[in-house]
Amino acid sequence: MSAPMVVVGSLNMDLVARAPHIPQPGETIIGRDFHVLPGGKGANQAVAAARLGGRVALIGRVGEDAFATPLLANLAAAGVDHTYVTRDREAATGVALIVVSDSGQNSIVVASGANGRLTAADVATAVAAFTGRGVLLLQLETPIETVTHAARLARVRGWTVILNPAPAQPLPAELLALVDVLVPNETETALLTGLPVGDLAEAAAAAQALRQSGAPTVILTLGERGALLATEDGAQIYPAFEVQVVDTTAAGDAFVAGFAVALAEGGFLPQAVRWGNAAGALATTKLGAQPSLPTRRELEEFLAGRLGTKDH
Repeated sequence: MSAPMVVVGSLNMDLVARAPHIPQPGETIIGRDFHVLPGGKGANQAVAAARLGGRVALIGRVGEDAFATPLLANLAAAGVDHTYVTRDREAATGVALIVVSDSGQNSIVVASGANGRLTAADVATAVAAFTGRGVLLLQLETPIETVTHAARLARVRGWTVILNPAPAQPLPAELLALVDVLVPNETETALLTGLPVGDLAEAAAAAQALRQSGAPTVILTLGERGALLATEDGAQIYPAFEVQVVDTTAAGDAFVAGFAVALAEGGFLPQAVRWGNAAGALATTKLGAQPSLPTRRELEEFLAGRLGTKDH
């Protein structure tokens, strides 16, 4: 049986408009289709893990506005326990304003709203969610003090702490010392280490530098190149699965969730990285963030169809 999982993180409503190009300052252009979609890295990872079979609770904040109810309903539909998502009377639900150009570039403004008011007290009131031994997922779209408190609470209870350091920012030594598995992408790794990650040798060196800074295990996600697992035994690359890419939105969140669910079910690190690679690949084959996140059945069928292939 899967160990319990807790996600501490953000909930946003994504307001997405497609346009010929990203507007310049002062420029008004005519766009095309418009979508209102659930997002936020915390909610994305919670929904992704639940769809893959995880027993997941989310700790977060929304406002008391029109966006809060559909966000909570979406969590419930995915099987995420949102008991510990607080409704904030003094702040709006987080919103991301996204323009996507015909070339695939995007421009994003995030109004964090209630996400920026998630506190250590919110985490403390959810202590009942940290029963037995489980897995905690963290990102950086909520205050870093709150993230650190959650990591501390989890470690005291013997939980595995996974940090996806996105959006990238300097990490306090105290937080790194509480993290079991650090999962940055190339951009985040470069910012955190000041080292290049252009080729696999550079990526391995940067990942080991992150290990030396505190986290015993580092998984550097490399997009179409796959993922690099760095431990005390060295670094190993796990190639990406080849798929027809439609939209890379939330692929990183799907990777983290797939990896975490595998660990929660007792999987070893190589298997967990493979699950992460598969979940991330599947997420790129559909449009949108949460709508693209794969189910457990899709993941298992995908992996079964690739046994013995070069990306096994």
